[in-house]
Amino acid sequence: MGQMELPSTDGKVTTSVSEGTQKDVNLAVDAAEKAFETTWGLNCPGNKRGLLLSKLASLMEEHADELAALEALNNGKAFNAARGKDVPGAIACIRYFAGWADKISGRVIETTEERFTYTRHEPIGVVGQIIPWNFPLLMFIWKIAPALATGNTVVLKPSEFTPLTAIRTCHLAKEAGFPPGILNVITGYGNTVGSAISSHMRIHKVAFTGSTLVGRKIMEAAAKSNLKNVTLELGGKSPNIIFNDADLEQAVHWAMLGIFLNQGQSCLAGSRIFVQEGIYDEFLKRFTDKSRSIKVGDPFAPDTFQGPQVSKIQYDRIMGYIESGKKDGARIHIGGERHGSEGYFIQPTIFLDTRPDMRIVKEEIFGPVSVVIKFKDEEDIVRQANDTVYGLAAAVFTKDVNRAITTAHKLKAGTVWVNCYGLSNPNVPFGGYKQSGIGREMGEYALANYTEVKAVNVNLGMKTT
Repeated sequence: MGQMELPSTDGKVTTSVSEGTQKDVNLAVDAAEKAFETTWGLNCPGNKRGLLLSKLASLMEEHADELAALEALNNGKAFNAARGKDVPGAIACIRYFAGWADKISGRVIETTEERFTYTRHEPIGVVGQIIPWNFPLLMFIWKIAPALATGNTVVLKPSEFTPLTAIRTCHLAKEAGFPPGILNVITGYGNTVGSAISSHMRIHKVAFTGSTLVGRKIMEAAAKSNLKNVTLELGGKSPNIIFNDADLEQAVHWAMLGIFLNQGQSCLAGSRIFVQEGIYDEFLKRFTDKSRSIKVGDPFAPDTFQGPQVSKIQYDRIMGYIESGKKDGARIHIGGERHGSEGYFIQPTIFLDTRPDMRIVKEEIFGPVSVVIKFKDEEDIVRQANDTVYGLAAAVFTKDVNRAITTAHKLKAGTVWVNCYGLSNPNVPFGGYKQSGIGREMGEYALANYTEVKAVNVNLGMKTT
């Protein structure tokens, strides 16, 4: 049994969750295969799959407060953030892909008048999915919605730190009328359940969101087993670029959200804030005031913006990066310490006087830690922004639309925001360049992750001798 700790305390246990094994994964795959061959896949029309997904979305809407509370217990995020963003976002995602379920189509391809050639986009079958702890419900839905809409059955492992909303949503899926075996959630650890999923010979696709380090292991296991199809959404060290002509008030607000939302535990966090030299001092003053105004505390308090980090492991990791920054010669402008005397709370932190070779500039910290860096001109900033092994996201703040578009096109990132940060929609693809991942989630692009293309050639009159 795995114990769930309350992050706002020093390890208080809230509940226990069963610890899955290789045997449980095998049983789940058996159930998923049976469902795919009998009640799901090509045996269930797309309009029916869409109806079931829509029913699940409605049930989640009815239980929105409960799901938000479970998210706050899960990983320490503010209840209001979960209720206002995560839960509605998950519901919108399900409804979006429910609409796609009966629109999965191929095409007729002209060859000759003696042949009829067309393609079919068929479900892969049993797919494995492994999700992280930073946005447990959103990541759960981002994974299962396109997979189920396209007719696949799912074997999924939530993070061992945050399984509660995945478990509860499974109960709601059953209530919605999903047949047994279609959605299988196995709680457990990465080195057991995660490893079993990524190396299983009867799972033909694996999708993972998490660190680049673990993504490499999953890709290796997929290659060594049955060369399963792989989708990876991995880490980031995203640049947030603020030009001299930016709306300073808006730039400060979005920069704060970009790094400190969700306690900085976001793959797309704008942790490298680049400010042009003409407004650097004024931006820093306003950003400092904004950061100091953040309410850090009990996730269930109505005015809390930043809750605790998800676990002591993550807390220690972030504090280790802060110490590394100090030792490397960077200057802490604000923060850098524990907040309060209980729980895994860390003060919003801003580093100045950094160098490109410092760990706090190069590596993903996954916490409320930013670096503010001065830049000179467009050529200088494009070089600095792209000087990273990651390429998940970026942002540009300027009133000059030509500069905004030109800079956005030069940035090596899967998503670029202009005069905003972190906005997402179910119909907009999300994924990264370079070591930030493989493939795209969300939008029509996600459907390709869960279908195989079959070309069918029908002879209408060709004769051979």
